Amino acid sequence: MKEKHQNGKLLILLFTGVLMGALDISIVGPAIPSIEQTIRIDHRSMSWIYSIYILFNLIGVSIFAKLSDLKGRRIIYIIAVAIFGIGSAVVAFSSGINTLLLGRAIQGFGSSGIFPVASAVVGDVFPPEKRGKAIGLLGAVFGMAFLVGPIIAGIMLKFFHWNSLFLINLPIAIVIIFFAWKMLPSHRTAENTHFDWPGMVLIAVLLASFAYGINNIDPNDGLNALLKANTLPFFITTIVSLVFFIVFELKSPSPVVKIQLFDVKQIRIVGIVAIAAGLIQSVTVFVPEMAVDAYRVTPSKASFMLIPFVLAIAVGSPLSGRLVDKLGSKFIVIIGLLLSAAGLVLLYFSGSSPVMFYTGSVLIGFGTSGLQGSSMRYIMLNEVRPADRALGQGILTLFLSIGQMSGAALIGILIASQASKLSGYQLAFLSIAFISLMIMVLSLRLKSRNAELASASVAQDA
Repeated sequence: MKEKHQNGKLLILLFTGVLMGALDISIVGPAIPSIEQTIRIDHRSMSWIYSIYILFNLIGVSIFAKLSDLKGRRIIYIIAVAIFGIGSAVVAFSSGINTLLLGRAIQGFGSSGIFPVASAVVGDVFPPEKRGKAIGLLGAVFGMAFLVGPIIAGIMLKFFHWNSLFLINLPIAIVIIFFAWKMLPSHRTAENTHFDWPGMVLIAVLLASFAYGINNIDPNDGLNALLKANTLPFFITTIVSLVFFIVFELKSPSPVVKIQLFDVKQIRIVGIVAIAAGLIQSVTVFVPEMAVDAYRVTPSKASFMLIPFVLAIAVGSPLSGRLVDKLGSKFIVIIGLLLSAAGLVLLYFSGSSPVMFYTGSVLIGFGTSGLQGSSMRYIMLNEVRPADRALGQGILTLFLSIGQMSGAALIGILIASQASKLSGYQLAFLSIAFISLMIMVLSLRLKSRNAELASASVAQDA
């Protein structure tokens, strides 16, 4: 009974840490209009407020996960939370866009160590028959953060300055560090000591150069923008890094990305679908500011206008999971992309119609909940051997993040290319809707339900 009580308290601690990191993704959208009132932000920098967090989060995941095996869970978890807290302070006290972006980068890097180490602690402490439920609870935090983040931001922005959204992380981080030092296990894992440093360095260079290059594109220069000094070197670096990354990963005994998995058609398709899902998700970061421009509401009220969207996700996520078991992932992927595209088209026409705005938001919520909630992860689990399941989920996260970064940059570019911000948002919504429909056509090549069940059986026996 005492052990059960102790594990319950430990799970609350881990839950709080993961929630703290996840909330700082979902609160950014509602905060941007308020940030713009005190810090001058151009549209490319605005997209970086979102992208740089995702970029450094992605870079840090494998580093922190491996270091926790080598150095122990407790110390690495505490370091990750401390880094996140330092980043939050930098953001809260920033007076210019460069300092703000630096803080977001530090936040993203620190946050990247919180979830993987928390998951590893569950594996260390909880018995096998209880691990699934505990890890599932931690995984659900991201959905909860996406649901409550905009609401929390809206309430706080109504009474406090935007800095408070990030200052509140400091006391929470201190409390987490105090209890983590007392409660987390500190033993090290002896086996699997190889760390794929070349792979980690190459993927960091690859992602950073890609993100920097795409955010520097000047929409007014057309194709010539790709040949400029502030874009071309970064795209060349991206391509060269990708080639070297593939070569090194094919030889690595413990690769960051197992290239051989892409020999499977299902995995290639789901990778492309994941990029599309990331593109769609990036739209939601900019919706509050679009609402401010279109309906002349306060940033606080714009945050509350996202409630139908997040409620659709809350309802759609468990529903899509049940439907995957009954109808198969192919059906859910197709419907998810179709609903998302329809919702984006409605947002395009919603400039003077709140009804279209709310309807479009709900459709996007249901669509993205089906794509990211269960279907793609189900496909990846079916198509890889049990020994490669963690790698498969990591690859899926990689492609989702690439889509999120690309979407944020694309929206920023399209906004900058138009005479008014509202026209830029509308063009961005329509463009991503078109991409979603194209990927939906490709997803018709996914396996049927019967073929999917057969694959699951083969993978389990492999």
